Amino acid sequence: QNLVEEKSFVFLSKKIEPSSVLETAPLLNGLKKELARSKFSGPNFTESYCWPAAAWGYDVVAISHEGNDPLLYIPPVLTLLQLKSTYQALPNTTGVSLIVCPGWKKAQLVFDLLKTYGRKGCRDLHPVLVILGQNKEAASHVKIQGCEVAVTTPCSLLRLLEQNSWWLCGLCHLVLDEIEVLFSDATEQVFTILGCYKKATAQAQGNPQHQIIAVGTQWNKHITRLMKEFMNDPYIVITVIEEAAICGNVQQVVQPCMNSDKITELLKILDFTHSNLQKVLVFTDSVSEVEMIHKALKTNSIVSLKKHKESKCNASCVSEQWRRMHSSGTPVVLVLTDDCLEPLGITDATCVIHFSFPSLRTFGPRLQSMTDNFCTLRKDSSMDQEHSKAKSVILLTENSSCHAPEILGYLQHAEAEIPQELRDLTARVLEFEEEKKLSRPLCASLKTFGICRNRTACPDRHQINLSIDTAQNIPDEIMKTAGCVLIIPLHIVHATNYFGRIVEKQKDQYEVLAGEMKNYFKVPGHRISANTVEKSAFYALYEGVLCHRVQVVDVPAKEEEKSVCKVTIKYIDEGRTSQVSSDQLLHLPARFQSLPPQAVEFVVCRVKPIDNETEWNPKVTDHILQKIKGKLHHAKIVHTLGKTAWVDPMIGVTSLASVKVWINEYNIRSEILSTGLGTDNPEHLAAIQKLCRHVQVLDRAESLEHFAPTDGDAWLSLGLHGKTLAVCETAWLNLSGFLFWKIVPPSYLSFSCHPEIKWFQDNETVTLRVKIPSAADTKCKFSKEKVVFSASSGEKLYLADLELQESILAQKSTCVIKDTEAVIVLAKEKTGAWCKLLKNKNIHVSLDFEHWEEPEEESPFSVG
Repeated sequence: QNLVEEKSFVFLSKKIEPSSVLETAPLLNGLKKELARSKFSGPNFTESYCWPAAAWGYDVVAISHEGNDPLLYIPPVLTLLQLKSTYQALPNTTGVSLIVCPGWKKAQLVFDLLKTYGRKGCRDLHPVLVILGQNKEAASHVKIQGCEVAVTTPCSLLRLLEQNSWWLCGLCHLVLDEIEVLFSDATEQVFTILGCYKKATAQAQGNPQHQIIAVGTQWNKHITRLMKEFMNDPYIVITVIEEAAICGNVQQVVQPCMNSDKITELLKILDFTHSNLQKVLVFTDSVSEVEMIHKALKTNSIVSLKKHKESKCNASCVSEQWRRMHSSGTPVVLVLTDDCLEPLGITDATCVIHFSFPSLRTFGPRLQSMTDNFCTLRKDSSMDQEHSKAKSVILLTENSSCHAPEILGYLQHAEAEIPQELRDLTARVLEFEEEKKLSRPLCASLKTFGICRNRTACPDRHQINLSIDTAQNIPDEIMKTAGCVLIIPLHIVHATNYFGRIVEKQKDQYEVLAGEMKNYFKVPGHRISANTVEKSAFYALYEGVLCHRVQVVDVPAKEEEKSVCKVTIKYIDEGRTSQVSSDQLLHLPARFQSLPPQAVEFVVCRVKPIDNETEWNPKVTDHILQKIKGKLHHAKIVHTLGKTAWVDPMIGVTSLASVKVWINEYNIRSEILSTGLGTDNPEHLAAIQKLCRHVQVLDRAESLEHFAPTDGDAWLSLGLHGKTLAVCETAWLNLSGFLFWKIVPPSYLSFSCHPEIKWFQDNETVTLRVKIPSAADTKCKFSKEKVVFSASSGEKLYLADLELQESILAQKSTCVIKDTEAVIVLAKEKTGAWCKLLKNKNIHVSLDFEHWEEPEEESPFSVG
């Protein structure tokens, strides 16, 4: 298959002739046939360069957008392993190739691919998957005799080496998969492994071939040390321009300035670069800005070229002027739009100035214009970047927020100096993005482990949405629950997350209902098929001898509707979902719908996977599933949110009815820890409690219901029909569907919950000074006629919900957090004096006469 890929970029440390056709790739014929039989679409652009170097036995570092694909290295490694002559010098080879992956899930994927291609494409290599827990005896059970390729994780390998230190003696090929993840999450472990490998190779007899292959999607600062200390003149293959720029030691500079001062800042930068006769490209995203910049440079006696889609001068003419000016000793400045870069073919620029803030899509091509000045190897990270041949300068203004998160992420892993203004802009954007997730489910990782490793990439939300999280139709037994309950897990999501029922100890209402339903549907005439199937409606479903209550959660689109179709249902008393044929659903009489859905989600607290894994190993989940499904357990509920209950402990029990005694058989948390694949998670419950305490404040509740005070305390219940007011000292969510706030004493509400605010104005703005010392978790939301500010200080939560007398420009209004106060600057929609601030009188808001004539100017890079 021919390689067809436009606008491809490759950065090579040494020349490699790419192998772009599978038929001529340097692989075993049997392996090529198996790849073709499995409809393999490669080799892709990166593989065409990586395969030859790896198949020749050289050390390789490959960075690519496809760097997490194991087929980047598996075919050449399997090819080398087939060449028995390479390893004849090894008398007792026990592990010729070792692949180290960042986690068990990736290791499992690689292992499966090795089994597929290692057996069908060539002779059987007997791959071994080594995933070891913290139980020391497990290492002695690993069968590694005769295996030629092993797949493992850093921590598992080190546990194995503790018991079998000789295991690396026969190692010839070491592959580091997803190198950027390995080095960021397990730096110490990876270098320990490399040290052991280096020692083992030095002691090897017969001078066998040794090779290290490192692949990934991003450059990492530790790769330099890897190449210098452990590799032998490696081939570097990088097909991502931005990552090549990091490897090539391109200096990244972010220059904050006001949008109105960009030209002034540009002139300062050019004055610096002229002293070095640099070749400068100034990028912008509009024709008008190109003309404006070109005119400004001419006014300041700076000779410059310009190119945009409306220019009369063609690309070849501009390119020729670019080369001629520099050869004559004249500084070169070219102002252009992004769409004109490719025709120019410039690769020898020494400085790129991003006059318009870049996205990652435009950032890479801009950097590509400096590739001739990339260093072959990146200098040690401890060295200063003053001597870099290439420089990238980003002008950051108050209008640069759109692509701020992606550029910040890149600059962080490039280890560039990052101004606070960029961090602040990014925080505002991420907060806005998080708001857009409010209709999404609450992050499963946050619920299960108390943390989400990558909130930016995670599609789910990470804050409470009361309209979703505090569900209605809560089972009566949950509302009466006071800590200890009897539960039956029925649907096992993974080792610590289940759905099931809470069983009433006296008379279980669900058991009564299930008996009545069974008797009712025994009569054939009562099994009435549903004529029409509607979303959210309840039905009955027969499975064997069991009858379930189900709710339809998804139906095909209208254009796909048929008389019989597949619908997605939820078993409302078990929690699982499934797809069934619509003609299997039966009419469910109203009397069987009166009992609320009984399914409750349970999360076992204070335990998580070892080695910073984000998911449970299937071995643990299978072990727990076999032990707990459908069996009675005693559990103590330590926290609740809607239909989710966090339990600690959860204990399997057996009832001796004759003597009315319960026997404890096992503790779920202890069972997980005993597998060696789980570890303590002491911060879990505290993280969940903090999540629920700092409720998102959006608007006032539509209804308030007052409950009688108890023991001198006041209690306030906020209805969940509208959005909820989050105030006061302590809060928790009751499973009855109401949010309860405790206020001690009642008069404390007006003092602690609403902050003191002073305000003053000028012709264009209104400034509010909100008195809160050491504010945290601050939120400030602007709308046309309203400002909602919330924050916490110590153990107290504050809220100011202000309906304004006049209209403001929400996008231009800002909030700055200081040591003792928050300063909110409102941009008036119409200039002029306001006669008053609020529509309604508020005793906590007053004029600030000290600042009345001298309004404070704030930075545009504000957060809140």
